[in-house]
Amino acid sequence: MSETAVSASPEQAPAEVASTTPYRAPLLLRSGHAQSIWPSLFRRVDLREPEAEAIVTPDDDELWLDWYRQGSDRVVVVCHGLEGHSRRPYVQGLARALLATGWDVLAWNYRSCGGVMNRQPRFYHSGATEDLDVVVRHGLGQGYQAMALAGFSMGGNLALQYLGEQGERVDSRIAGAVTFSVPCDLAGGADVLALPSRRLYMSRFIRDLKPKMAEKARRFPELITMEGYDRIRTFHQFDERYTAPLHGFASAQDYWHRASSLFRLRDIRVPALIVNAADDPFLSPACFPGDPGVLGAWTQLETTRHGGHVGFVQYGRGGWYWSEQRAVDYLGALVR
Repeated sequence: MSETAVSASPEQAPAEVASTTPYRAPLLLRSGHAQSIWPSLFRRVDLREPEAEAIVTPDDDELWLDWYRQGSDRVVVVCHGLEGHSRRPYVQGLARALLATGWDVLAWNYRSCGGVMNRQPRFYHSGATEDLDVVVRHGLGQGYQAMALAGFSMGGNLALQYLGEQGERVDSRIAGAVTFSVPCDLAGGADVLALPSRRLYMSRFIRDLKPKMAEKARRFPELITMEGYDRIRTFHQFDERYTAPLHGFASAQDYWHRASSLFRLRDIRVPALIVNAADDPFLSPACFPGDPGVLGAWTQLETTRHGGHVGFVQYGRGGWYWSEQRAVDYLGALVR
């Protein structure tokens, strides 16, 4: 797939992508919108309190981590989605499954996430791999023999982008990665979420980001203003005004291109799995790359018919969702 594929019309439904891996959605949840909304409203995960830790970044900022340790010699670093945090049900659900199958878990919060505002003007974005590198190196410094990465939505893009940038230099202890609902084509994803039919999701993101940007504007009035914020309706507007200039990109388009893992997948040199649902209301057609020249030799795409965005709801099996079973099966095979 060439880079021009990113410009495919957002009206071209990803649901046309054929399913390549078995997931049977509950009968009442065979809708991408239902799958995307249900877990955030109704899911609760019974998991013990983690051990919290703050680590300092090279630019004198801080990242907050949640550790779930049980004395394992292997650990999974879990990356959450946009405006998520380390204690969201999808993160805790995966952590519970990983703990049950012998892993330690390190779930981390991006700058400004998890209830603690970061110190620097910048916050987080889909390509902030320097922060993931700090977390990875800190985790490996605990003496683990093996590490894997897991990511949901934006966190999946971040994990894949990181591994693509590492390429041949990737630490030999990193066994691979498993990712779900990955918007690896950020420009296309922004186009999809700008559609009138996606207004519910887009308005929530903009609403959730508002108090953070207001706090940033209070601390750094010379760099950030809230004037006109309430007229922002899309990521085209938000990323052009805030994300790009605060993180060194020339424009929103420059940011989306440079931070999209779609163009880095072929550089990955450890096994990496992308699981995207064909009915995901956030993803563009280019988020389902089938061309081996784009995926590379180490990256595998699985497409389910249903699952929505970070859904994959499943009843029974001790409360595990299908995505959690898929993750532990895949990562377990890597370390076996």
